[in-house]
Amino acid sequence: MLIAYMAPALTAGAMGAAAGRVDLIVAACTSIAGTSAAVALLIGALLQPLNGPRPWTIALPRAVLVAALALGAGTVAGLVAWLACRWLPAHTNLPDIVWLTRLQLDLPISAALAAGIVSWRWHGAQQTRPLQP
Repeated sequence: MLIAYMAPALTAGAMGAAAGRVDLIVAACTSIAGTSAAVALLIGALLQPLNGPRPWTIALPRAVLVAALALGAGTVAGLVAWLACRWLPAHTNLPDIVWLTRLQLDLPISAALAAGIVSWRWHGAQQTRPLQP
């Protein structure tokens, strides 16, 4: 999970520093990297529960599994971003802060990338392991 946090934080942070965008540097360490780490943890737990992998996750072709999990994670993160950006300021005392609008882009992209990378690597690792009796 540390890599799932550090990789996006460093890459997006470096891009923000190169472009001189402080908002991107802050988002790199918060919404982008935080979302990536959380999704990596959740997808990892889904794919590899304590009692062993679920049969359907191994049976699906790699591209189908990756596409399904990336699309699902991106969709859920998009709904969370919508809730934070639209619903919260309209129904609470939370002001419509500029950084909230970043979430509409940061959360779904970070979630989809993290889900895709974790599931791609996990499925590949399952194919190289010998079958257990």
